[in-house]
Amino acid sequence: MAATFFDPTSRTRIERKSLSSAEVAVIAADRAPVLLVDCDLEDADLSRIDMTDWRFEHCVLKRANLTGVALERAEFAGCRGAFANFTAAELGEAKFQSSDFNNARFTGASLSQASFNGCKLTGADFSRAKNVAITFYETTLSAAILAGFSFRKHRLIRVDFSMADLAKCDFRDTVFEESSLREANLVDARFESADLRGADLGGLRLNDARKFKGATISRGQAGELLAELGLKVR
Repeated sequence: MAATFFDPTSRTRIERKSLSSAEVAVIAADRAPVLLVDCDLEDADLSRIDMTDWRFEHCVLKRANLTGVALERAEFAGCRGAFANFTAAELGEAKFQSSDFNNARFTGASLSQASFNGCKLTGADFSRAKNVAITFYETTLSAAILAGFSFRKHRLIRVDFSMADLAKCDFRDTVFEESSLREANLVDARFESADLRGADLGGLRLNDARKFKGATISRGQAGELLAELGLKVR
């Protein structure tokens, strides 16, 4: 039997609507993928609704309750979802593009192969999230909770981890480009064979340098560390 693939052009289009929780549930009952454009879902309770393959364009999801929703392969483009709650949501292969989900909760969510491109995730909580092959690109994760995440062998380009909780994260063989680890919590994080030359290590103290054992840093970064001892690197 030949394999079948989802055709994104087959989505039902709904535009410029303020949708209640009940209305979304009725739409989802048809089990057909939907395209929502400029729709308002602020404060909506969408918990445990199956929205697999849905696409959200320029939608408002502020404080929306998305606990336990099925959003596999869902797409969010240009959305605003501060404080949205994705606890235990199924977000495998979901795509987040140019969206603002500051302070959103992804606690216990399944995010395997999900991608975040050009997003704002300041203060987002990813505690206990399943994160196999998750990718971040040009994304702000300042003060986010990402403890235990694996970024092994990733190339992190313009990713801001400043003040984030990165305890026990795996950064082995990871390359940082124009990214920031400034004042992040790096307790028990691993950096063997990581390339940190493109990372902002601001706030690092000499007694913290052992956290980067086995990593590569630049002469400039080494100079900043040795400056604490009054030494100069020429």
